[in-house]
Amino acid sequence: MAWECGIDGCEAVFDDVESAIAHQVSAHERLECGVCGTIVPDGYLGIRHVFTEHSRAEYVRAYGADSEDVRQREKLLEEIDESIDEKRLAEFLNG
Repeated sequence: MAWECGIDGCEAVFDDVESAIAHQVSAHERLECGVCGTIVPDGYLGIRHVFTEHSRAEYVRAYGADSEDVRQREKLLEEIDESIDEKRLAEFLNG
């Protein structure tokens, strides 16, 4: 399965999800979390931060999101979480 970056129309494609996430961290600017102000990577890790550190209601209020936005991001997180090798991702990000 190919993994596409998708940040701001980037469309870079990778053979594995870990490479796609490492690309998001290294090639795109970090963003400020709209809920708590923490600086987080754009893409998967930013979405993961918002959905694990904050409630869905906080996400909706901070980002003007609706239930479809929530479902779309939850589906993306589920798909990636089923495929990711967290040890391999850590190796990509640390070295």
